[in-house]
Amino acid sequence: MVITKRGLVLSATAATVAAIAITGVGIHLPKSLAVLRESPKELVDEVWQVIDRSYVDGTFNKVDWRAVRKEYLNKSYSNKEEAYEAIREMLKKLNDPYTRFMDPGEFKSMQIDTSGELTGVGLQLAQDEKTKKLTVIAPIEDTPASKAGVLAKDIITKIDGKTTDGMDVNDAVKLIRGQPGTSVTLTVQRGNKELMFPLKRARIEIHPVRFSKKTSPTGDIGYIRLTQFSANASKEMADAIKALEAQNVNGYILDLRSNPGGLLYSSIEIAQMWLKEGTIVSTSDRQGERDRETANNRALTDKPLVVLVDGGSASASEILSGALQDNKRAVLVGTKTFGKGLVQSVRGLGDGSGLAVTIAKYYTPKGRDINQAGIVPDQVLELSDEERKSLQTDRDKIGSQDDPQYAKALDVLNQEIAAKKGNRAEKKF
Repeated sequence: MVITKRGLVLSATAATVAAIAITGVGIHLPKSLAVLRESPKELVDEVWQVIDRSYVDGTFNKVDWRAVRKEYLNKSYSNKEEAYEAIREMLKKLNDPYTRFMDPGEFKSMQIDTSGELTGVGLQLAQDEKTKKLTVIAPIEDTPASKAGVLAKDIITKIDGKTTDGMDVNDAVKLIRGQPGTSVTLTVQRGNKELMFPLKRARIEIHPVRFSKKTSPTGDIGYIRLTQFSANASKEMADAIKALEAQNVNGYILDLRSNPGGLLYSSIEIAQMWLKEGTIVSTSDRQGERDRETANNRALTDKPLVVLVDGGSASASEILSGALQDNKRAVLVGTKTFGKGLVQSVRGLGDGSGLAVTIAKYYTPKGRDINQAGIVPDQVLELSDEERKSLQTDRDKIGSQDDPQYAKALDVLNQEIAAKKGNRAEKKF
């Protein structure tokens, strides 16, 4: 397995791309799978075979996987819907919320295109591994959910009044997404509070990178906010760094807060823009074999860097921030990250449905397994619910002095810039 190979679609996303419908084609079916299979039982066996070959845990989470095949192939299925239900039931035995089946409509909805066009309310959801509750990984910036004040770690308890107890992510997707202009009401548990968010669905064009030059006591600095590791994130990041370098900034703040992840190769390519040398990430499959991705001596800048992270920074965000932290390339500021150290491969099935399979664990350069543990920043600064909501509802405050975590990052960056200038002065002397 080569994790940067473009022909193999690997996702390090923490979310299930729930509550949004993504248009376009970014996942290509092999021709051998493009023919509709007539037998529902054959589809069940196809899913079983993919898990048997690829699932990260060779013990299948202590499930007798061969006995599972016998059980489900001994059943009769009169239509595809019965097969779909059986597949979901079969996958639940793995106790892995990230390995999931998608019917043709759901699969089409999650396919990622370079256009980054979304239809929905703009939420990234996952089923909490411990509580099994539907949890917000992060609201996507400038979407109905983020503007209304939905926050990372919110628990969705009702959708249009219907309880989510026992509801899986796929069922939640069906209820939350819909045509632009239509409405959906989410009931959310936040600590001891129950909140209601009436949301109007919208069509959203996503540009994952925003950047600007900002002033500081040590001179101009570059501020880059990365909201998603989509297919066009690498190009936009390179353009941002080159533009800011041309303006002679003295250092950078890279904002990964509420970034739920995305494509694995995108995180690697972006890490290579900041790192001149060193390991970026390693992966371990069911045989324990590791692939290692390293910097390629093509960094676009070596200037001081501070990275902002929080509980909504997941998966690909954790790969990037972990690589920068372990290589001592950046100082991390904010709060502990989400904690997802698993990699999924998204595969098309014979009838147009799809399967996301956990195929590997990833590790930071120092060998840290951050799954369910997260990455702790070098400088921890918690925000109150009021501060977080203020930033969610007034996006102009993000990356300003009204943003407490940004203000802290700027202080740290100024110290790093001053220290670097001092070292240069000593060498000249």
